[in-house]
Amino acid sequence: MENIPSPLSEMLEELDALDRVERAQYLLELSDEFEEVPEAIATRPFPENRRVPKCESEAFVWAQDQPDGTLKFHYAVENPLGISARAMGTILDETLSNQPLDQVANVAPDIVHRIFGRQLSMGKGEGLAAMVEITTFEARQRAKSRN
Repeated sequence: MENIPSPLSEMLEELDALDRVERAQYLLELSDEFEEVPEAIATRPFPENRRVPKCESEAFVWAQDQPDGTLKFHYAVENPLGISARAMGTILDETLSNQPLDQVANVAPDIVHRIFGRQLSMGKGEGLAAMVEITTFEARQRAKSRN
């Protein structure tokens, strides 16, 4: 994967080195680290235009402009059983926030299968891929508006 943010590239390499049990444990830990969107950014009920389509966990995405021209990504996951969506939100925030917009825009939604494995259900996979797509869309839109 070329020209994607190095924190994401490094995390993908770490995940590749784990077996299924270790990967599942790591993803559970990431889910536990999930930080809800701050109230200064959004409060419930969240606006529909921030909702991730196809996401069974009722996820929402925000992109906050940073002084250095990057974005800070925020996520909300309304389904209390949305462990995968919370893990994905943590991964996207930790690896794509404050990174160059052109690199964030290059992240492909197929990273979902590399992160969670091929055994992911189609519905869950589509929702998680949509979280990636909205995140990268925000980066592309900001980059375009600044050119």
